[in-house]
Amino acid sequence: MNDYTVASVDTALRLLAIVADHPRLGLSELAERAGINTSRTFRLLSTLATHRLVERVGEPASYRLGTQALALGVAASRQIDLAAAANTPLMQLVEQVNEAIQIRVRDGDETVCIARVESSHAVRVHGTVGNRRPLHVGASGKLYLAFLPDEERDRLLASPLRSFTRETRKEPRRLKEELAHIRATGYAISRGEATPGVVAIAVPVFDSQRNLLAALGASIVETRFDEATLPELIQQMHATASEISRLLGHRAS
Repeated sequence: MNDYTVASVDTALRLLAIVADHPRLGLSELAERAGINTSRTFRLLSTLATHRLVERVGEPASYRLGTQALALGVAASRQIDLAAAANTPLMQLVEQVNEAIQIRVRDGDETVCIARVESSHAVRVHGTVGNRRPLHVGASGKLYLAFLPDEERDRLLASPLRSFTRETRKEPRRLKEELAHIRATGYAISRGEATPGVVAIAVPVFDSQRNLLAALGASIVETRFDEATLPELIQQMHATASEISRLLGHRAS
């Protein structure tokens, strides 16, 4: 373990992996394989069960993966497929526009970056795969909010909205007006809302049923952003989003 590893989490994840590889083992067998005592094993399994990552079945009791583990596996499979399909189109788009391009997907009340290609500019917007932010922050998040069902969107906007910068949108009425504009135009724009001095544009990646698969985003240093080129950039991004959707097997309806 390194200095940033939490021992209890490390042990719990190791135990979860054992359950995944060896379903239907009992408490004593799991404790032996994990190299920890049965009392601690029971507490860790109970915690994992609370989050539906494992479940206890039968008598005598044994353990197997729970429904949340299945949900995580399905989500991971989709994200990995999406990231793989997006790789070449993202690189081609960066060659055209020479700005940072990324794919963000929804994870609960947040978006997470699953793929990213940097520009070659000396002054550029830095980011990382795995970066998370709330749905109301930035162009990609607002894109997701715009295409949510009304009831779910209202629930999210009714909760406290945290500021990332002075420009972060937090007022529900203004946000709703902006989200209506996003739905009408098919793109979202953020000016310093997630990172000061950065303009971000996002367009949707849809499946054939017009369900939102992901947000394709571009991040541009504000001093380099030219409003006159925005329509062309949006057109290029829409073309890339359509190509990613096609590579995932979706066809325009």
